[in-house]
Amino acid sequence: MKRILVTSALPYANGSIHLGQLAGCYLPADIYTRYQRLMGRDVLHICGTDEHGVPITLRAEEEKITPREIVDRFYTDIRRSLEAFGIHYDNFSRTSLPLHHKIAQDFFLKLYQKGYLVPKNQTQFYCTYDKRFLADRYIEGSCPYCKAEGARGDQCENCGKWLEPTKLIQPKCKICGRTPELRETRHWFFQLDKVQKELEEWMRRKTTWKENVLRFSEGWFREGLTERSITRDIDWGVPVPLPEAKEKVIYVWFEALIGYISATVEWAEKKGDPNAWRPYWFDPETQLVHFIGKDNIVFHAIVWPGMLLAHGDYILPSEIPANEFLTIKGEKFSTSRNLAVWLPDVLKTFEPDLFRYALTINSPEKRDADFSWEDFQKRNNTELADILGNFVNRTLSFTHQYLDGKVPEPSDFSEEDQKILKKLERLPKEVGGLLEKFEAKRALKAVMKITKEANRHFDSREPWRTRKGDPADCRTALFVSLQVIEVLSRVLDPFLPFTSKKIQQTFSNGKRVHQPLRWEGDSQLEHGRPLGKPEILFPKLEDEIIQIQVEKLYGRPQPAPKGEIMEEISIDEFKKLDLRVAEVLKAEQAEGTKNLIRLQIKVGEEERQIVAGIAQWYSPEEIIGKRIIVLANLKPAVIRGFESKGMLLAAQDDSELSIVVLDKPLKSGAKVS
Repeated sequence: MKRILVTSALPYANGSIHLGQLAGCYLPADIYTRYQRLMGRDVLHICGTDEHGVPITLRAEEEKITPREIVDRFYTDIRRSLEAFGIHYDNFSRTSLPLHHKIAQDFFLKLYQKGYLVPKNQTQFYCTYDKRFLADRYIEGSCPYCKAEGARGDQCENCGKWLEPTKLIQPKCKICGRTPELRETRHWFFQLDKVQKELEEWMRRKTTWKENVLRFSEGWFREGLTERSITRDIDWGVPVPLPEAKEKVIYVWFEALIGYISATVEWAEKKGDPNAWRPYWFDPETQLVHFIGKDNIVFHAIVWPGMLLAHGDYILPSEIPANEFLTIKGEKFSTSRNLAVWLPDVLKTFEPDLFRYALTINSPEKRDADFSWEDFQKRNNTELADILGNFVNRTLSFTHQYLDGKVPEPSDFSEEDQKILKKLERLPKEVGGLLEKFEAKRALKAVMKITKEANRHFDSREPWRTRKGDPADCRTALFVSLQVIEVLSRVLDPFLPFTSKKIQQTFSNGKRVHQPLRWEGDSQLEHGRPLGKPEILFPKLEDEIIQIQVEKLYGRPQPAPKGEIMEEISIDEFKKLDLRVAEVLKAEQAEGTKNLIRLQIKVGEEERQIVAGIAQWYSPEEIIGKRIIVLANLKPAVIRGFESKGMLLAAQDDSELSIVVLDKPLKSGAKVS
């Protein structure tokens, strides 16, 4: 039996999961493993939280609590939200566990004993104000390659280059903002250059890998691999297991990768078979598949295989399907900048399958893809509701209304019936073949394509007309439609597991499904099978629900498309808007954001805070003292971590925005009518 070990990049336990991370690796990995399980293969899916490194300590310092409190909070938050999204792991581990510490230290010692780790003195930034050496993410500056601002001391998010802190242009201490100085310290270096030849030979055999992984790796090989420091001067992490390095920890991007091994070992111990993990890491017949985002290519395609080659005992990755970025209006999702749509937040309002569909059908598999709430709404309403949901509902409703709610016995299939049944027979193999190549977007489009054809088939066969004039033809047409739905319930399972289960329960007459689903099941429904009652699978999403999400993300309502007048409202609806004059008392840039300004305003005798996405057009100083118009009775919202009680009015065209201000000094609190 084919054995597959699937991993998803370990998320930092310093914030909730956002849609960018889901689209990058967690959802694609889940789709792939669900498919492999339906094929009856031995597949193990492991992940866990990365609980060491500077992102954790930075957040702990900001909140004035311990790193342990941070990771405990977000381990639970991340695990629960991924489970609620339908992502199943055989083990979801943590790198702060003693088991991981031991395995990471053993790995370190093995490379040290084989001569791949050597100590060297190096100059490192030291903040004289904070009196500490600054690990990579405690330093920010401009990237020496692409010149982007805000590059970290370990990597530039803009161009993906792996950096050394000393190479940054105009480096600043992340804590105090001051310019640090260089001092000498001792660290241990992994001699990655020693395994470059083996890495290149190994990579040359990966002819079917994604172009972005191959191209990125080739660029690194051309420049020549160099030794990299794998220890840090911080006190939160896996201690370096050497007597002469008691106050140092192993660099997070060295030990976190070993978390794939420790998570597998923990899985084996939990199931009571401590040796069960060994075939997944020692048997060369095992396929090791790492799902990542493109910003992790260097670590998974070069550093990690280099570590494994140097160690010598473990298998190397078989596949590294790296997705590009999901963006918001061209900007990358970012936990550190609080620019994101957060999974725990959206799951309070929306069903998981809506996002599983939207993120897959717009997956950044080969190029960056942009997320917008408007596109999300459109796909739900016009694709899920009008095509998939409508087809399932109309078929089941008709069957219950006119055929006693049972699968009818078909007569002779027409040429049109046979055509769609042949396509249906090929569908699992077609979708499966695409999933084997990590093309989930094309696979889901193939499913939706046959659903559209099945809708057209239903219309062309006109069962509402033939039920009286030609009952046999009516039964045959409905049988074909039901056969399509049964196959859809299987091929949709990797993509929309909650919807798939609902449809499966319909075919079991509403009873809970106990037997495991198979990818290629029985090709023909037995007639007479009772069917459960139909339900609306995908309700339409109204504009009001989407507008709330837009305001949370951007801090202000988005304008209607150019030249379009929005839907008419009545005077009574307009009267519900409490528009007031407000005086701006204070204004400042919202910390950690580029576009938001926090305004302290006075409405009558009341002072309140509102948040507006206007920093592109106004500086805070320009707004102070102005009398503006605000929607005073708008329900309070939290925008990028800041509470906003109201909304200012502004006009916008293609290139400019203007706040609505008064031309006469009316009193604060005056009503606009």
